Amino acid sequence: MSDNIAKIILDGKTYELPVVVGTMGEKAVDISKLRDMTGYITLDNGFANTGACKSAITFLDGENGILNYRGITIEELAEESTFIETAFLLIYGHLPNEQELNRFSDGLTRFSMIHEDLKGFFNGYPSSGHPMGILSAMIGSLAAYYPELVKPDPSREEVDSIVVELISKVRTISAFSYKKSRGEPYVYPRHDLKYIPNFLNMMFSSPAKEYEINEIVVDALQTLFILHADHEQNCSTSTVRLVGSSKANLFASISAGINALWGPLHGGANQSVFTMLTQIQKEGGDIHKFINKAKDSNDPFRLMGFGHRVYKNFDPRAKIIKRKADAVLNDLGIHDPLLDLAKRLEEVALKDSYFIEKKLYPNVDFYSGIIYKAIGIPEDMYPVMFAIGRLPGWVAHWKEMIENPKNKIGRPRQIYTGEVNQHYIPIEKRS
Repeated sequence: MSDNIAKIILDGKTYELPVVVGTMGEKAVDISKLRDMTGYITLDNGFANTGACKSAITFLDGENGILNYRGITIEELAEESTFIETAFLLIYGHLPNEQELNRFSDGLTRFSMIHEDLKGFFNGYPSSGHPMGILSAMIGSLAAYYPELVKPDPSREEVDSIVVELISKVRTISAFSYKKSRGEPYVYPRHDLKYIPNFLNMMFSSPAKEYEINEIVVDALQTLFILHADHEQNCSTSTVRLVGSSKANLFASISAGINALWGPLHGGANQSVFTMLTQIQKEGGDIHKFINKAKDSNDPFRLMGFGHRVYKNFDPRAKIIKRKADAVLNDLGIHDPLLDLAKRLEEVALKDSYFIEKKLYPNVDFYSGIIYKAIGIPEDMYPVMFAIGRLPGWVAHWKEMIENPKNKIGRPRQIYTGEVNQHYIPIEKRS
């Protein structure tokens, strides 16, 4: 490979392919014309080595534990920014000035209510319905109430409107989903509360008792939402872009992303951590026993919440959120057996040479689950919390894609491995 050309030899012929270099120095071989030139395609199970797009939103370097949004490190944003500022940054490409931030925040307050007819949808779901399923369905249903925003080529003003509507309403829909699952009356948003306190109030207030806002809890959730806001081309973000590439509207694209996030290998990972902790507790709480099981390649047990597919070093988000988890636990003074078990597991694993050598450190899912449980959020709401935080990133990628005139509809290829030369057999002759 030269500075700007890669050569590939197939069937005795040499083909030249252009090399693309990103602003952070990462390199890619552009194979977009490979099939036309050679008749070959590439095969990359899980797309671990395939770039589906160029993007100016997020840079991730898993080998060195780096995560930047629009060129700003995640450490700086988590320390200095708010979730709303970070959402604006991701979606519009720059930090908002005071006027822009006020206008954006006012819109989030103004559009926090959902149409009263949508309550009928909630009432139609069983109380056992998973909040993620309800969230996905309700986001998709919003398209029926905003028909002017679902056309294939919305204007810039219409995109701005739908962005604010979604980021605002996702809190209300999520809180209503939770209340429905508990058989409790809905709590409406309040215009005097900011984004995260408003959400917590809708979640935990009741006619009998108003929720008391705890600033340490608010700060932890704010940080967690910032850390979750985007993570490059992960499963759910790629889903949003793939669905949106057909010019599907933002409601449909986000609904699809929520369903992708629902999976236990993605947004359900922090829920899996507490499923694992419950198993350990039921079997006597012997941490060392399960540490040894995790080391045994012949044992199906896996230590959830440790290591990461992308990060080959310490997850930079985990370093940040660990401090917030400790602050929440210290402030609330909670002594939950599962939380105690989680902290003991963390201490043992961080000192174990096996985990140190393989760099299997606790990831963001491990600590986010600790925070959610400490503040009273049930396990089936964990992926919903992830979705609230990830929404700005999904929106940013959808917006970036539809504004690119060169965007093409997503259409992966495949290598067929099925039967050949088969024929139809009438049913009376089939064995």
